[in-house]
Amino acid sequence: MGIDHGSLVPLHEQVAAAIRRAIAEGEAGPGERLPPARDLAAVLGVNANTVFRALRTLREEGLVEFRRGRGVSVTGAAPQRGALVVKARELVAMARQYGYRREELASIIEQVSVELP
Repeated sequence: MGIDHGSLVPLHEQVAAAIRRAIAEGEAGPGERLPPARDLAAVLGVNANTVFRALRTLREEGLVEFRRGRGVSVTGAAPQRGALVVKARELVAMARQYGYRREELASIIEQVSVELP
């Protein structure tokens, strides 16, 4: 896992990408616990809050789950779901940049999904 402190990509996104990659490559499988956030932060050279923010993003994507007293573990969700969520965020950001409202974007997605075989 490499973090580029000089990159324009926010640190929490780099951390999330590194964990996503580890899950996709099988370094962390379903049900496995991830190292504590503070340990990850020390290894990556970032603040623990940066790691916590990345883990919350991955939880929203369904790739990890938080269990009280048991830490963070990898879910059984396919890594592709996480990739899809990332692309969806990119699409929403682009739509906002061009001034589309949420309802308009949903309509475009619906139209495209009907057009595709």
